[in-house]
Amino acid sequence: MPFPRPHRDDVLIAAVCLLGGLLLWSLGVHTNGPYAPLPSWVTLVPLVALAGLELLRRTMPRTTLIAGTAAVVVDPFTPGSIVSLLMFADIVYAAVVYGPPASARRIPVTTGMITLAVTIGFLAWLREPSALLIGLVTGLVSFGPATTGAIVRNHREAAEAARLRAEQTALLAEMDRTQAVVAERARMARELHDMVANHLSAIAIHSTAALSLDDAATTRQALTVIRENSVEGLAEMRRLIGLLRDSSGDAEPAAAPTLAGLDALVEQARTNGASSGLTFTLHDVRERGARLPAPVELAAYRIVQESLTNAIKHAEEGEVLVEVSNDGGCALTVTVTSPFGRRPGPRAPGSGAGLVGMQERVALLDGTFEAGPAAWPAPGTGKIWRVRAELPVPDDKEPSA
Repeated sequence: MPFPRPHRDDVLIAAVCLLGGLLLWSLGVHTNGPYAPLPSWVTLVPLVALAGLELLRRTMPRTTLIAGTAAVVVDPFTPGSIVSLLMFADIVYAAVVYGPPASARRIPVTTGMITLAVTIGFLAWLREPSALLIGLVTGLVSFGPATTGAIVRNHREAAEAARLRAEQTALLAEMDRTQAVVAERARMARELHDMVANHLSAIAIHSTAALSLDDAATTRQALTVIRENSVEGLAEMRRLIGLLRDSSGDAEPAAAPTLAGLDALVEQARTNGASSGLTFTLHDVRERGARLPAPVELAAYRIVQESLTNAIKHAEEGEVLVEVSNDGGCALTVTVTSPFGRRPGPRAPGSGAGLVGMQERVALLDGTFEAGPAAWPAPGTGKIWRVRAELPVPDDKEPSA
């Protein structure tokens, strides 16, 4: 095991203390007077030993304290040096500050008990008030530094805990910000897809029909539908951009669509899907006068809109049925069925983002969503593609007293 490299501050402390102790020894300045049992040169033994131990006060605090205690016990039998006592006090302080937590708890208690025992013992032995000075000196070089070290360590640990809490708070804030950005981007993606995909799908289908069919009437009808969807899609894009910007200029942000616009939405689908042999029917059996939260109405509207867009792009000839109901007022149910199968003629490509967007909208409201092929209620009539979403409606009524 390599010898630990001392800290540069510890090297400076050791050097200053050793030089100061040698200077006081050379001048004959001692703490115990000329009546010590050991000669003067023995004073240098604990002085040099404690100066060497100062080099290890951070890296080996417990070992330093044990060896320093043995060295300072020798000092009372020599003429003594005040520098040796100061270095031992610093070693006690370092053992509490840099030692393990168990030592930091035990050393102040142990030094306090030693100080009390020394004071009582010398009082009982000498039977003079001056024996209190011995206990005071013992407390100053042991219990005092240990208590100071415990206070400093507690402050350091509290500061470190505060720093860690600040870092955790900053990390949580960054995670919240990232999640908010991701959620906002997902919401923007859903809105952009739902607002524009319907018009672009109609444009793609009718432009393909105009290019593939050499008929003037069909071409003129297709171009009319293309123009209408282009204008409406551009208006939708402008409204979306206005919502995303801090200021949309002179135009006010458009209100979110509601279920009151389902008739217009289905009528637009009839125009866009006429060339594909599709018919569209709306059955709105909601209770009249029932009010729904804005998020529920927006989600239901977008689900119908995306389902009609998918029907125009993929459904074979037949009827597309839209059903909206709110049985009991506890949930809003939206069901869209369309003929399932491959149809001849032009088709618009799909990316699957529409189904993902519908699932996300329903999940945000804690509802249930299902989409896939199913059998017609009447046997032997083929399959249908069914989209069904059940959106919970919160009960906003005040509880009765």
